[in-house]
This record gives sequence, C-alpha cells and structure tokens, in this order.
Amino acid sequence: MKILSYILVYRRFLLIVFTLLVLLPLPIIVRTKEAECAYTLFVIAMFWLTEALPLSVTALLPGLMFPLFGIMTSKKVASAYFKDFHLLLIGVICLATSIEKWNLHKRIALRMVMTVGVNPAWLTLGFMSSTAFLSMWLSNTSTAAMVMPIVEAVAQQIISAEAEVEATQMTHFSGSINHGLETDEGVETNERKEKTIPVPGYSNDAGKISSKTELEKNSGTGTKYRTERDHMMCKLMCLCIAYSSTIGGLTTITGTSTNLIFAEHFNIFKEMFTCGKTKTAKQKACAEVIKQEYQKLGPMRYQEIVTLVLFAVMALLWFSRDPGFISGWSALFPKYPGFATDSTVALLIGILFFLIPAKRLTKTTPTGEIVAFDYSPLITWKEFQSFMPWDIAILVGGGFALADGCEESGLSKWIGNKLSPLGSLPVWLIILISSLLVTSLTEVASNPATITLLLPILSPLAEAIQVNPLYILIPSTLCTSFAFLLPVANPPNAIVFSYGHLKVIDMVKAGLGVNIVGVAVVMLGMSTWIGAMFDLSTYPSWAPPISNETMP
Repeated sequence: MKILSYILVYRRFLLIVFTLLVLLPLPIIVRTKEAECAYTLFVIAMFWLTEALPLSVTALLPGLMFPLFGIMTSKKVASAYFKDFHLLLIGVICLATSIEKWNLHKRIALRMVMTVGVNPAWLTLGFMSSTAFLSMWLSNTSTAAMVMPIVEAVAQQIISAEAEVEATQMTHFSGSINHGLETDEGVETNERKEKTIPVPGYSNDAGKISSKTELEKNSGTGTKYRTERDHMMCKLMCLCIAYSSTIGGLTTITGTSTNLIFAEHFNIFKEMFTCGKTKTAKQKACAEVIKQEYQKLGPMRYQEIVTLVLFAVMALLWFSRDPGFISGWSALFPKYPGFATDSTVALLIGILFFLIPAKRLTKTTPTGEIVAFDYSPLITWKEFQSFMPWDIAILVGGGFALADGCEESGLSKWIGNKLSPLGSLPVWLIILISSLLVTSLTEVASNPATITLLLPILSPLAEAIQVNPLYILIPSTLCTSFAFLLPVANPPNAIVFSYGHLKVIDMVKAGLGVNIVGVAVVMLGMSTWIGAMFDLSTYPSWAPPISNETMP
C-alpha cells in the first residue's frame, strides 16, 4: 500500500518518464527525421492530453527537441512562437481590457439577459447564432476573441443573480419559518460534514447558510461555482463559442483560411429549450435581480461609449478589409497585396486605447486650487499586462512550431504519401478515410498546412480514379476545420480555454463527438444535396483528361 501511495503522489512524474521511455525506440530504431518528429509529436500529444506538465511548458518542448534531433534550428523554431496570431491577440486583449475596465461587458451582458431571459438554453442559442454569423465574415479567431468577454460576463451575472435569490430565499426561510434548521459554523454530524459557505459578494445577517455542495474552485482562474450546474453552464457556453466560431467560418469562402486555400487551389486546377413555458418563480426573481443590477450601472459613460465605438470600428475594419464579394479597403494598397491582415486592424485599434484620454488627472495646489496636470488613457500598460494571457500565447506558438516541424521533417509529406493506395477502394470509402485522416491531422497541424499539403495529393487521386475532384476535395476542405479536440488545435479553442472553465479532457470528450457528427454530416451532404447541387456524379470537362495509362 505504501508503494501505491508513492505512485499516486508522483503519478505525473512517473507518467512523464514512462512516456519518454516507452516511445524512445521509435527514433532509435527508425533513424529518420520523420520518426524523430513523430516521437516529439506523440510525447507532446500525450502530455497535452494528460496535463502531466502545464500546457504552456509542454508547448515549449518543440523548442528543445527539434534542434536536438536536427529537425529545425533553434532560431527557426523560436520564430514559430510569435506569429501573426499573437499580434491579433495583443490587439484584441487591449479591447477586452478596456471593455472590462469600464464595465461595458457587464452592461451588454445584463441587457442581453434582460432581452433573452435567464434560461441557459436560449442564451446558448443566441450566442451560437450570433457567433456563427460573425465568423462567416470575420476570422474565427477574431470572432471568438470578441464574443468570449461578453459570454463570460453573462455567465457570471446569472450565477451571481441566482446566488442572491437563493440567499434571500434561504434567509427568509431560516429567519421566519423554522429557526431550528439553522446550523452553527463548524458543527459536524456523523452522517455528513457541511461547510458554511457565504455567497460571494453578498452578506447574510440573519444567519449562516449551509450548502449541500462546497464551492468548486477552478485552479486556472480562481472562478468559484456554487454548484456543478453552474460549472456545466460555463463549460457549455465556452464550448458553444469555440464550435460555432469554427462552424460558421465553413459556410463562406472568406470565412476561414482553409476555404480560401481550397478556392485558390481549385482556380489553379481549373485554371435544449423551454419556448412557450411560463417562467418559474426563481427565474422571475433572477430576472428582477438582473434588472436591478442593470439599473445600478446608470447611463452610459464617456469611456464606455468610446470603447463601444472602437469595438464597432474594429469589427467593421475586419469585415471590410477583403469581403470577397466586393473590393475592400486592402485594395487601396495594390503594391502590397496580402500585407495587411486582421492583426493590422487589431494593433491599430489596440494602440488607440493607449492614446485616447479617459479622464483628467488633477492635483491640489498649495493655494487649494484643483488643476489638471495630465490625463489617463482608456487603458494602461500595467492593466493590459494583467489581462494578457501569455500562457495561451506560448501554447498556440507551440502548436505552430509543431506544425512547422512536421513539415520540415517530412512527416506530413510521409503521411500524405500513404494515401496513394486509396485509389483501389470505393469512392465513398475514399472520402470517409480522407475525411477522418484530415480531421485527425488537423488536431496537431495547422489547418492551412494540412489542406495545403493534402489538396495536391487528393487532386491527382481523383483524376486517377476518374472521379469529380470536387467530390473528394470539398469534404476534405470542410473536415480540415474540424479541429475541436485540443486547445492548441485552433486559436478559437485556445481563446476559450484561457477562461479556465474547461480542462483538456473536457474538450476531448466533447470534441470527439462533434468531430464524428461533423464527418457524418459532411458524408451525408455529399451523398445528397451537395452532390446534386454541384453535379458531382459526372467527371467535369474542365478537369484534366484521363488517359488509359492513369486508369487504376
């Protein structure tokens, strides 16, 4: 038993050592760069799934292992840890800092709850619909970064409102009906031990409140949940934002980078709800608390208005940069096509938060006169630092470095070449296998890298078996965006994960089901309305002619 207790105590250390040793024969026996990169990939994947090391520490392993294996130089690996995404993140965090500093997120959240109601099902539907619509025109990352502060505020307001209602009801019950039910602090019974738990932000002068469950504290952010239901609601809202921001981007060419890559490749190749039910007494009480909290905010202040205007300007500039159906403002710089990205807009707006005055700083002179000597901007650098999730920046950087290593070592190309024997299989099975492979590969490799690698491989495969190339390329392109399993699978996942409500295993459990459903929906669509819409049953005239030598 003593040995088992030691194993339990040092289980994370033992798991790390065990993983490194068990997988070690792979690079030793198979002395290729592909095998060495695969070893690094498996080790990192295992550490991310088990959280044996902090996620950000695990994300630094490519910077250690790739130079030692000779896959990439240390300088080249380091450059992967800070890319365009990180500049976008900095700009968006400037916006989020100002939103939270001046309580704009609270005002928006309370107004939304007052309009939709406190039912989490309706709130989730509203958030998913709006997020999916935004991600059709904005980047998935930008959409998730904009919506998550509002979602977090809504969740916390609902939890606080329900806590106040329950505290009021319990106070009335304990003080007016049966004082014998009150328990003293520290009293224990043989059947069950209970802790007296104060409701955060509220006092109860009538007596102590005993709770059936202790407050659950999230180690990542310190967020407290009164019940498991509150925690599950936060998880639900986080996952719905991550998934809807990704799924919404699938519906338009400009919605995600993988769709744009497919379009460019193709051009070259061518050339829970309660609707109608009466609100319960608890829901009515919560709604009243929400209304009172909103009234406490008073009229919108100057700082809130400026922040809201900058918020709208950022979204407008993101949308109008290159809408796709018309020329955007990026066309004003024809000599530098593609130079300006979403991160350019985010940095422009982000810098303005440090420039625009928020209030005057005054001092009293020896004569008693109050004079202004300086001004305070909307946010300060210290406030920005307190909001900036540097751990997530490193985490996403590790994903970029891992994707670059897979490409540099030839591991991605090796996996792609293994698809060549698929030509002898039925078409529907080819689509299924390629979709599942793409879905799996995109969890650890970047979406653009995955689709850029596989499209040149799948196109000749379609020609060889005399199948319309779109019949294979469309589902593969869509499945490239099904990166739902890990925080590092795509930036929206990382942004949502940074709020601390989710663990890696939560995303894996939920994401696996979404991946399976996503692939099933794509397969069903290809065999029904998508195939009929694009006439995919016939080999098109624009595709390269098939010679007898290329027939399987």
